[in-house]
Amino acid sequence: MSILDNIPVHIPSSVSTADRAYNTLPLLHEIRHALERLSREGESTILDLRAIPFPPGDEQRLLDYLGTGEVEAQLHALGNSLIRETRYSGVWVVEHKNGDDERVALQIEITSVPAILRAQPEDIEEGLNRLTASLSADVKEDLV
Repeated sequence: MSILDNIPVHIPSSVSTADRAYNTLPLLHEIRHALERLSREGESTILDLRAIPFPPGDEQRLLDYLGTGEVEAQLHALGNSLIRETRYSGVWVVEHKNGDDERVALQIEITSVPAILRAQPEDIEEGLNRLTASLSADVKEDLV
């Protein structure tokens, strides 16, 4: 037992739960500023929540505060990814998991559409090639 264990620590009852949430409030202000930049300048921002130290319950407090919006997407590539809009349009929660369903990334994206949902140029080119190939004479006859 250390001598430090004998030092009493008291949190006054006048200190609210929100004031004890070490990173939730500053992150919400950062999100607000990022949303303002998106609105005014079209600049997107990504906040890596895995790089931020959260005391117990603080990360969940942030996610609960942001809530759930109208749009949600799931991706299945090298593990599952869940992309969901928060109740604040333009603010997205993006969570990636590996094949063992372990979280490997958790981000807040402040953008009109999260980057992971945008089709990449090489994928668009591949889609064009596949559609062109499928529109062969044999396929056209099946559709007419």
